[in-house]
Amino acid sequence: MPELPEVEVVRRGLERWVSGRTVAGVEVLHPRAVRRHLAGAGDFAAGLKGHRIGAARRRGKYLWLPLEDTSASVLGHLGMSGQLLVQPEDAPDEKHLRVRIRFDDTLGTELRFVDQRTFGGLSLHPNTPEGAPDVIAHIALDPLDPAFDEAAFHAALRLRRTTIKRALLDQSLVSGVGNIYADEALWRAKLHYERPTSTLPRPRSVELLDHVREVMNAALVAGGTSFDSLYVNVNGESGYFDRSLDAYGREDEPCRRCGTAIRRRPWMNRSSYFCPRCQRPPRLSS
Repeated sequence: MPELPEVEVVRRGLERWVSGRTVAGVEVLHPRAVRRHLAGAGDFAAGLKGHRIGAARRRGKYLWLPLEDTSASVLGHLGMSGQLLVQPEDAPDEKHLRVRIRFDDTLGTELRFVDQRTFGGLSLHPNTPEGAPDVIAHIALDPLDPAFDEAAFHAALRLRRTTIKRALLDQSLVSGVGNIYADEALWRAKLHYERPTSTLPRPRSVELLDHVREVMNAALVAGGTSFDSLYVNVNGESGYFDRSLDAYGREDEPCRRCGTAIRRRPWMNRSSYFCPRCQRPPRLSS
């Protein structure tokens, strides 16, 4: 599933190619694509028509397009395979095209939501006073947000009876960190994924956040991480950060620091990749 860097790459593309344009019409080709808009496809289309799209925004893995003359926004969630593509109006329809948004200008492009597995979707929601769709108001800020509160994050870690990787993936604590970048940041910080959060001193939690930011910023430069053709930016291009991964997906390959073989362990219906020498497992309390 796309994580923060991948969603941010898409947001930047929307900012460049969609923000500031006025919607001429919306065509919903599959009802599941707007299932989170409870009033239905017709209401979703009517709610966008004639409105100007504001600056594209993001929180964690969610992105949204404010409608400038209203107090509502179009919320987009890519799910496992969702793509927001800016395509020429005369380009052939994609096989899994779900929603088409046309504009009332002469640029000759339209916004398409393509989703093979239909886990993602678009929906229209009222905004909070801070300008975010109300349904994601509970989502924490992400580490790249200037307003992210490191002191509050550390305090929450010390109070939680959990482990560090679970905390990194807890969207109420910090948003946008998924399985790939959690493993990468933990490898850089030399922390085992099962390390209890209550044992992490403040300097170590600050260091871990710095590594999370480093990994995400490096991924942004590379356009995100793509393991198949499903994640792409608005121009249909794949990212290439997977070539720079130090832990994730490198089972049995040598650790780039010490040469020990990277290991993979089942974890919460996923996998955790780590170096058994650099990332020592926590000692079991007697």
